[in-house]
Amino acid sequence: MEAILSNEEEMLLKRTRNILGDVRDVLAGANTSKTDREALAESIRQLDELFLLVIAGEFNAGKSSFINALLGQPKMLQEGVTPTTSQIYLLKHGEEMTQVPREKGVWVQTAPVDLLHNINIVDTPGTNAIVREHEALTVDFIPRSDLVLFLTSADRPFSESERAFLTRIKEWGKKVVLVINKIDIFEDEAELNKVIEFVTQSARQLIGSVAGVFPVSAKRAQKAKAGEPKYWELSGFAPLEEFVEQTLDESGRFRLKLLNPIGVGQRLVREQIDATQQDWEMLERDNQLVGDIEGQMELYNEDLERNFEARLSEISTLLYEMERRGNEFFDDTIRLGRVPDLIKQEYIKNEFERIVVGDTPNQIEDRVGELVDWMVEQDLRQWTAVSDHLSQRRHETDGRIVGQTGPKDSTLAYDRQRLVDSIGKTARKTVEGYDQRAEAGRIANTAREAVTGIAAGGLGVGLGVALLVATSAVWIDITGAITGISAAVLGLFIFPSRRQKAKRDLGQRLEELRHELLTNLRHQFDREARRSQQRIGDTVAPFSRFVRSERDKMSGRRQSLIDLENELHGLGQQAGAL
Repeated sequence: MEAILSNEEEMLLKRTRNILGDVRDVLAGANTSKTDREALAESIRQLDELFLLVIAGEFNAGKSSFINALLGQPKMLQEGVTPTTSQIYLLKHGEEMTQVPREKGVWVQTAPVDLLHNINIVDTPGTNAIVREHEALTVDFIPRSDLVLFLTSADRPFSESERAFLTRIKEWGKKVVLVINKIDIFEDEAELNKVIEFVTQSARQLIGSVAGVFPVSAKRAQKAKAGEPKYWELSGFAPLEEFVEQTLDESGRFRLKLLNPIGVGQRLVREQIDATQQDWEMLERDNQLVGDIEGQMELYNEDLERNFEARLSEISTLLYEMERRGNEFFDDTIRLGRVPDLIKQEYIKNEFERIVVGDTPNQIEDRVGELVDWMVEQDLRQWTAVSDHLSQRRHETDGRIVGQTGPKDSTLAYDRQRLVDSIGKTARKTVEGYDQRAEAGRIANTAREAVTGIAAGGLGVGLGVALLVATSAVWIDITGAITGISAAVLGLFIFPSRRQKAKRDLGQRLEELRHELLTNLRHQFDREARRSQQRIGDTVAPFSRFVRSERDKMSGRRQSLIDLENELHGLGQQAGAL
């Protein structure tokens, strides 16, 4: 840039370079096309070059004649009714008229024109050029422009190709000036005003605000500059040239120079934010899936714990009932009227076993069996829930995967799909191959060990035996104390004392038995619950880690992009206020 910059402008230029450098670095590691990265790099390089004014429009809009009129050089560019501009012409200042070919179909043409001291002008192939590669060259050149003069013909304003081309220009955030050429075809001013209104409204609908709309006649302007001044006012060129002069003064050129790469950066950053949105939404759904599974596991654990304690309480109640029957048995048996029976030790033993112990061991066994069946059912239900969730997510994302190409496009999607498939396959295999009977048998064996592992003199015995051993000392002590003692002593002293002692001993020994039994059962079933939870947790863990890791990375990257977008927006506002 040739302008001598103020301190404020120098600081703004430096900040612009730094932020655009950050954008370039972020895009280098992103899924950005080579063309887009080159467009950004080129727009940054343009900061050090002359102002670039691009002339675009259909080939029959009269671009070449317009540029010749603007420069006051009737033979600068070839004119005609066919697509005479088959390349891009970059017009620069030079002491002589020259044409030199450059790469990618660009020709550099020089001319001794004052306007070209401060700006370079690009004449592009028409948007409807017969050779489609010409249009591609034009589109590639747009990101490098600082200002676009878009020509449309008054006899065919806003064709389909022009609309499509303007939409592409909008994507790059370019400042656009609309020029309606060939107004000399109108004799009625009302018809001209209709075209102006139509073009203005159409442009605003397509690209929003436009910098200006100028109806001109390049043919009349050429005649006026060739020595026929009567055509000058009729050409409409005066307002356009005044606008160009005011817009492209030193401060105006600097402002537009900055807005050009800022606009390119904003477009590319916004594209990246939009491009990551689908992956972000997919990860959000996957994170919700992980949360659902974890939430189910918490509920599963709570339900397991609550129901398990309730079932243990039923077992505990059976032993309390046995203690109650024992107390009633002692009240009924250890008294004077039952002395003849008390002497019969075997009889008392059998009665105690029949009345007090009764069917308690079998009832406890039944409760443990119900507990086993319930636990197996809960385990299967939890696996079924995980399988259903994973199957649903796979169905939702099948369409997301199909058709994706390229490692950067598909790495995230395929990695997560592989993990979803792995978990789903494990869950389905578990559910489909779940042998409830075998699983119940395995857990039942574990539970049986808990029941039969109750210590009785250091030996593992059955529950019924354990109950009898735990209470045998009670009635042995009673029957052994009766012989040789008088009725008076028995009635007044021995029986009440022995009865209370029997109740205490029974309560104490049943409490010890209950504690050991429930502790063993709780220990065994806690181990089974952890085993079930661990199987599901180990299966889901790789997917959970993947989702959280990718969300953390993508969250940081999205935030960086959003921060860059905000900084670019601030730069644009600051540059626009110059």
